[in-house]
Amino acid sequence: MRAVETIKNIWKIEDLRNRILTTLLLVTIFRFGTYVVLPGIDPKTLTALEAQTSEGLLSLLNMFSGGAFSNASIFALGIMPYISASIVMQLLAIAVPSIQKMQREGESGRRKINQWTRYLTIAILLFQGPIYLINLSVQLRAVGSSLPGGWWFTVSSTIILAAGSMFILWLGERITDKGIGNGISFIILIGIIARLPHSLFQEFVSRTSEKSGGLVMFLVEMLFLLLIIAGAIMLVQGVRKVPVQYAKRIVGNKQYGGARQYIPLKVNAANVMPIIFAQAIMFIPISIVGFSNTENAGFWAAFMDNTGFWYNFVFAVLIILFTYFYTAITINPTQMADDLKRNNGFIPGVKPGSATKECLDAIMDRITLPGAFFLALVAILPAFARIAGVSMEFSQFFGGTSLLILVGVVLDTLQQVESHLLMRHYDGLLKSGRIKGRAGSAAAY
Repeated sequence: MRAVETIKNIWKIEDLRNRILTTLLLVTIFRFGTYVVLPGIDPKTLTALEAQTSEGLLSLLNMFSGGAFSNASIFALGIMPYISASIVMQLLAIAVPSIQKMQREGESGRRKINQWTRYLTIAILLFQGPIYLINLSVQLRAVGSSLPGGWWFTVSSTIILAAGSMFILWLGERITDKGIGNGISFIILIGIIARLPHSLFQEFVSRTSEKSGGLVMFLVEMLFLLLIIAGAIMLVQGVRKVPVQYAKRIVGNKQYGGARQYIPLKVNAANVMPIIFAQAIMFIPISIVGFSNTENAGFWAAFMDNTGFWYNFVFAVLIILFTYFYTAITINPTQMADDLKRNNGFIPGVKPGSATKECLDAIMDRITLPGAFFLALVAILPAFARIAGVSMEFSQFFGGTSLLILVGVVLDTLQQVESHLLMRHYDGLLKSGRIKGRAGSAAAY
């Protein structure tokens, strides 16, 4: 079989074999850490916390942490503080000229930005740690238990939570350097996949034992899930190629250049960031209701029901708006036009300079619109799955952030494995052609 032959080829390549084994070892350490509970907390008293993280934004945070959030683990805060810090630094790069200048300094500038991102991550962790402990205290009181008293427990637990998240960041960097794939994205992927077997088994038992459609309905769900995954792959891989002609140059008596190349513009340049931004905003009404005595009626009730029309309509509109916003800050047509002009390049039929910038702007507007609508559709598909009777945990795999991250990271990791095989003159993973990642970029969120 071709699959067996491919595995043999992978094992023959010593560097690739060592990278895969290193990745598995580091991932195993991460998974063990998600079950190490904070000192002084009884794991049997965490039932209320598990119920709280079964839905809403906390369910997403728990998924990204691989269940560590609901386990009150030393890794409870996960990798999300680093992702938040990275997003803040990206936004600051637009507004702060000194950071923009730093970005253009090459490797030294990126090293400084990474250092600042880590400092900001620590600040976020020191802020989130006590908040997590306050929430944990409330959930423990709901089941008749409590946290150990005294300020020393709060200080020590906050330090442990911050150190745990920074250790996860270190594991991710080691995976990137010594393993296979992008480490940060791979750790998020493992957190998502860790919940898949349990959710799948629960759905199977539910369909076959509770007379809610039986095995046929379960198979229909699997077929529908495969179709959604195929659509997500198309969204992740979607690229519009803009032809670029480089001016011919004459050196001595010989003529060089003139070859046509392409600028790859992604249909979904924002990746999953619009969904994350929109989910954060949609969680605000739920937080207001939770911290007040407002009854869940009228306006508030519409935003408490994540399967309702108005919730998903507003959610989809926010995703479309954030898709345009994040695309605008990640794709800079002005800089692309200047780079083309500086390198004697031009789009056939378009004048260099402002005309090229306007042309690239128009192309990005046209390809971002269908990408934004498709992204919004993928984001609200879990609500349709819930309406169809799919369990809460399993419905999260029918779309949203988890599906797009899963598809994107898997494709990028397989692309790296295939590159190692082709570099050593072995066949690739697919017989029909090469695997395409996210427009050839590294997986990063």
